[in-house]
Amino acid sequence: MGRSLVIFDCDGVLIDSEIISARMLIEALATRGVIIDLPYVARHFLGRSYPVVMQQIRNEFGLDLPASFEDDYRDRLLEGFRAGLQIMPHVDEVITQLAIPCCVATSSSPRRVEFSLRLVGLWDRLGDRVFTASQVAHGKPAPDLFLFAAQQMGFAPKDCLVIEDSLTGVAAAHAAGMEVWRFTGGSHMAGLDLIEPAPARADLRFASFAEFFQIAPDAKRQP
Repeated sequence: MGRSLVIFDCDGVLIDSEIISARMLIEALATRGVIIDLPYVARHFLGRSYPVVMQQIRNEFGLDLPASFEDDYRDRLLEGFRAGLQIMPHVDEVITQLAIPCCVATSSSPRRVEFSLRLVGLWDRLGDRVFTASQVAHGKPAPDLFLFAAQQMGFAPKDCLVIEDSLTGVAAAHAAGMEVWRFTGGSHMAGLDLIEPAPARADLRFASFAEFFQIAPDAKRQP
């Protein structure tokens, strides 16, 4: 399969944000009587948009959270990011040395992704190539977002390589007809069961972006 465009997920791939957002969501839900843990978050929420997360809570716990919950959670999350968000190790070098175009396709809100990428110094390079679930009818695991990103960048799905961390994202990439590698090096993946059901089985797994050009030497810009 050809690789002419790299599509990066954002949270848990470019930035080590999922552990921060998971812990804050667990804490916020506990104040409403909903008790969940990190494996639950990974299984049901990872890679999904906020409305889908709220629907899961509604379905499983019978709880309708007020609009103020989302506003408070998002505000506290951004403060948590400001205090501790880190770029994923070696991501900067990979983006700098890529010989082919890249873009970002994320379930995050436009506000959150811009805030996050500005914090870690990636917005100036990627901001005009960031696509969010708010731009399509159906978020991951539907293929809509990846297909939209490829279309906007001018590439066929078969020529795209997706880098994802979540099973939801891997399934979405497969549904879009794209090659997909699963990045397992985020802090939120430590100690988690990495078994992949068939629809979400990645073409390849890697745990560090230091390995990226060892796996795909043709994608590296030559001196």
